[in-house]
Amino acid sequence: MKREFYNLSLRERNSFHVEQRAERLVEFDSEADLREIFAHGVPERWMVLSGGNNILFTQDYRGLLLTPVARNIELLGEEAQGVLVRAEAGLEWDDLVAWAVEHDLWGLENLSLIPGKVGAAPVQNIGAYGAEAKDCLQEVACYLPEEGVVRTFTARECRFGYRESIFKQELKGRAIILHVTFRLSRTARPNIGYGDVQREVEARGGATLKNIREAICAIRRSKLPDTSLLGNAGSFFKNPVVERSKAEALKSKYPEMPTYPSAEGPERVKLAAGWLIDRAGMKGYREGRVGVHDRQALVLVNHGGATGSEVIALARKVQQQVKETFGVEIDTEVNIL
Repeated sequence: MKREFYNLSLRERNSFHVEQRAERLVEFDSEADLREIFAHGVPERWMVLSGGNNILFTQDYRGLLLTPVARNIELLGEEAQGVLVRAEAGLEWDDLVAWAVEHDLWGLENLSLIPGKVGAAPVQNIGAYGAEAKDCLQEVACYLPEEGVVRTFTARECRFGYRESIFKQELKGRAIILHVTFRLSRTARPNIGYGDVQREVEARGGATLKNIREAICAIRRSKLPDTSLLGNAGSFFKNPVVERSKAEALKSKYPEMPTYPSAEGPERVKLAAGWLIDRAGMKGYREGRVGVHDRQALVLVNHGGATGSEVIALARKVQQQVKETFGVEIDTEVNIL
């Protein structure tokens, strides 16, 4: 059943808690709802607003916002390669991770406590602590308003990259995700070699699903601000990927600088944007009502009453400082409207 709202405040529907309004917002929970919404044609301007955890509004939204609210999880069956689980787009992502851990299913545990909805996971190809959604994603079912059909995209067709997918490229503004199917495993596959994870897991008694999830949650809570207390959108910047020669030159000057392999090939290296921002002197920096978080430099925060424009101005200052210090450009991860 769909619910419609007009001239709606978006303050509680975006994790930055900026005060902007939506001309029209419709909550939906089925394909039938979407067919009804688009029965008289596709509006000139529309987009999906899921949990509002990866978006920054800088102005009122003139058009149609669509919010998925269906939250079911369905066990589709088991096969030799794993267990197929389907989750609807409106489900909180961490509720799915918790469900998988409770059912002894491996694959999502490293993505614990990432804010947002299941429907947003493939768009960003969310990732953390050495894992990404694409690692166990099987397929994504979408409604395509222009064609009036539901189409299912395999993981290969989604063309996943680092915080990238077809849903941010060719299908941006053309597809509405209904549900996502994952292939999980009953076989233990601990992935604890990233950062502080191994130490936290061992402190809890070893690499069980429960211990890994608890360790990831503890690490995230120690570094990241609670959006209910301090407006933010998680990591505001992407980790930059540079030529190996550039990374080696920086490493010779800053031996302690962390580097990681890149999926783009052996001649490309991923750098840690948070480290670059910290070493550029911006960690904990505050300017009026906005600031860089004092425990995680990737995160920009709204200390109260800030506008989206104020956040953007701070982001540009951070980017400029990193570029001047290291000669490296860092891009934003958050969608800016």
